[in-house]
Amino acid sequence: MPTVGVPDLADGDFLLDVREADEWEAGHAHGALHIPMSEFVARYGELTDAAPQDGRVHVICRSGGRSAQVTAYLVNQGLDAVNVEGGMQFWEAVGRPVVTPQGQPGTVV
Repeated sequence: MPTVGVPDLADGDFLLDVREADEWEAGHAHGALHIPMSEFVARYGELTDAAPQDGRVHVICRSGGRSAQVTAYLVNQGLDAVNVEGGMQFWEAVGRPVVTPQGQPGTVV
């Protein structure tokens, strides 16, 4: 499974958050695309429309389990996708910003 650590992510890297709506509402990385894993196959076209052409998709969830499954699916589809190790819990723990959909400070649940 291709993985990347949160500290290795650069500002502007394309981030796909596959957590559920309540988790997203509580807090997420600014600029991430949100497609819950439970809706992923039906909404796959949203990813292909939004992802940078020939760019890498960094997939994140709360701790790394769901994002690993989505990463494996994307790799099988021929996309350059990597799982973000430690997920949003590690993202928050290392001080990366977490925001609500309204742009206020958020939290990882």
